[in-house]
Amino acid sequence: MSEARRQSARLPRAASAVYERHLAASDHGPVAGVDEAGCGALAGPVVAAAVVLPAEVTIPHVTDSKLLRPTEREHIYREIIAEAACWSVFVCPHDAIDRLNIYQARLLAMRRAIEQLEPTPGYVLIDGHVAPELSIRCEALVGGDAKYRIIAAASIVAKVTRDQIMERLDPTYPGYGFARHKGYATAAHMRAIAELGPCAVHRRTFAPVADCIQQQLDYDSEQDTHNV
Repeated sequence: MSEARRQSARLPRAASAVYERHLAASDHGPVAGVDEAGCGALAGPVVAAAVVLPAEVTIPHVTDSKLLRPTEREHIYREIIAEAACWSVFVCPHDAIDRLNIYQARLLAMRRAIEQLEPTPGYVLIDGHVAPELSIRCEALVGGDAKYRIIAAASIVAKVTRDQIMERLDPTYPGYGFARHKGYATAAHMRAIAELGPCAVHRRTFAPVADCIQQQLDYDSEQDTHNV
């Protein structure tokens, strides 16, 4: 077996396109898939993606982005972008997340990503248990990124887009390791926050970051008291 075939054989199977194609054939018009990346991170944005794939297009191994290695995601991402009838991303920055809260920021990012699609889809499948309020019919599907091809495609686009953003932020904020952990709460990231304090793109309302800020405020207050 060739190396290319061995690599392909070990990749996960593509999620199903049956439901998406059924909806598209039932006079709903284009069916979009929507997912987001970065809700649980301590730094950086939440990125939502919306994707419409032609019914006749087949892209191998389109599945939940978490099941794919970075190089695999990037390769499939390029295929999705090349084959999509239309696609869109919306980046909700860290300060908007702090202002709105992560739940509302996620809904905003998904809604904006959908609204940017041209042509407007007739039906939207969204990963998770909640959908934004839109005039278009939306269906939220828990675990949808692993079950439905069109949501899986959106999950890959969202994840790769956000990873690229965090990699670009890495040299601007050295010492935090954004290129490695992408802003998530790894042990190395937690140590960096403790040693360096939060940087400009950390989400200050998230508990580990807020705790660090409060500890610094408490320390500064003690120093001020001692210096009186």
